[in-house]
Amino acid sequence: MDSPASFWNTFSAAFTHTNVPNITWAELLLSLAAAVVLSIPRRSWRYFGLLATATHELGHAFAALTSGQRLSGIRLRLDHSGTTSAYSRSRLAAAWSCFWGYPVPALAGAAFVWSGLNGWGPAAVAASALVLTASLLFLRNLAGFAITGAAIAATGALTFLAPPTAVGHAAVIFGLALLVAAVRDLVKLTQVHLRHRDRLNTSDAYLLYRATSVPTGIWIALFTLLVAGSWLVAWQPIVEILRQGA
Repeated sequence: MDSPASFWNTFSAAFTHTNVPNITWAELLLSLAAAVVLSIPRRSWRYFGLLATATHELGHAFAALTSGQRLSGIRLRLDHSGTTSAYSRSRLAAAWSCFWGYPVPALAGAAFVWSGLNGWGPAAVAASALVLTASLLFLRNLAGFAITGAAIAATGALTFLAPPTAVGHAAVIFGLALLVAAVRDLVKLTQVHLRHRDRLNTSDAYLLYRATSVPTGIWIALFTLLVAGSWLVAWQPIVEILRQGA
């Protein structure tokens, strides 16, 4: 069994800059295809969507903590729903934490793509393992522990067992999948407001409207703007690779 010092050395080494993975345009297109396969078909979304939901709820949780609210717990469910409970006397702080659900998967996805294509893929994966481990303190149901535990196992295996180049490729695929998932969730949110208004109580945009009186359309537009901006950030290094392969 490895010593604690060896364990720590391996983990801390993940946060150092590594060689930029040599990704051809063909590999990049395959990575995008893999991301779509994870996020679009119902069978794969049944599993990957759980991780997208966890990222969504972590966005709420992080925003709550950074705005001085008391975070009481996070619940993740196998039907892709989730709840983050926080207490605050400030309506502005409550609206702040409510807002950062839908944009965070896209922001995280862009960060993973950028990190993977710039030699920081292992650092992004190791940092994710730390965040997921810390989130265990706030989980309040068995499904949440199961989903998060599986994610920790996956990020831990990449950090300790996979070569840095492979981790860089995995970071790109995972980031693209989160970006696709963010678009999918935005479409679902829009459908709730257009076709399934009986489900409005599940919509962050509607909850923001209730808290601020700002129309739901503006909140959805802001979500869309941040998701589109995340795609733009992620797309810049992708364009450079496609140009080099042309």
